[in-house]
Amino acid sequence: MIYIALFFLFIGIELIYFKIADHYNIIDKPNSRSSHTSITLRGGGIIFPIAILIAGFLGYVSWAVVLAVVLVATISFIDDIKPLSQLPRFASHAIAIGLVFYDLNLFTQAIWILPIVFILLIGWVNAFNFMDGINGITVLYAFVAIVSFSFLDINKASLPLLITMGLSCCAFGIFNVRKKAKTFAGDVGSISMALFLGYFMIKTILLTGQIGYLLFLSVYGIDAVLTIFNRIKKKENILEPHRSHLYQYLANELGYSHIVVSLWYAGIQLIINAGLIYLERIGELSLPVVFSSLFLQIMVYLWIRNRVVQNINLEKTTITCK
Repeated sequence: MIYIALFFLFIGIELIYFKIADHYNIIDKPNSRSSHTSITLRGGGIIFPIAILIAGFLGYVSWAVVLAVVLVATISFIDDIKPLSQLPRFASHAIAIGLVFYDLNLFTQAIWILPIVFILLIGWVNAFNFMDGINGITVLYAFVAIVSFSFLDINKASLPLLITMGLSCCAFGIFNVRKKAKTFAGDVGSISMALFLGYFMIKTILLTGQIGYLLFLSVYGIDAVLTIFNRIKKKENILEPHRSHLYQYLANELGYSHIVVSLWYAGIQLIINAGLIYLERIGELSLPVVFSSLFLQIMVYLWIRNRVVQNINLEKTTITCK
């Protein structure tokens, strides 16, 4: 019953937020780099840090993690309303990661591990935020990750937390997984969810000793990292907004439905995660298997991306000739 109550509470909170956002004009105006064409309420992802806060009150998660997520959410929400400089954003991320390290007792690990995990987590949070560009992609992908974590026996004690966060995704999805979204997650939603998923990923790896679970987030990771490399190759500023992720090419240049593209990303990740869980249960999830899987995913991604870019260039050439 408590989960049913939480679900309807989350929907109610979203509806209240929409009134506030509409009153204070917290909106997302489309520009030349946007993947949407109409003005939409921004910051509906505020439900994610609220869900973590409620989970903290219910005793599902430590207050260190709650403070970490609420901190980045607060700074991100301010940034959604009035853009901030890099310093307060980076500072909030650094402090939040320190709180995550404290919760996971990482400060007791070898000192050389800390900067590696810090860089990876900072990179993941920003990559997840950059990938939030079309209707449904963030919430569907996050939901798949949460469900995947829930199927691991090692995470049974964390099921109340995972269910709570999953319900917040369902509530947000009602208003976002649409042809014309009622709201976007905003930085407040994407960054807070990214930090939560990063925290849970590290926790799962520490509990199991299985680094292969990094592949639970490989679809996003591969698209984000290879897109950055591609932009560096073109001598572009990687910190500026752009439309060169594969999902953006599919949705913007080739005209596929946002929801269809989002379902592809979530569905492919779900298949990968199901395979990982199966391999772990039969004792076959070894490092060679993990690296082979990662290599195969990268090759498939590059092949698809090259085909998509070729089709886009062909269409542009055809239009120019006409």
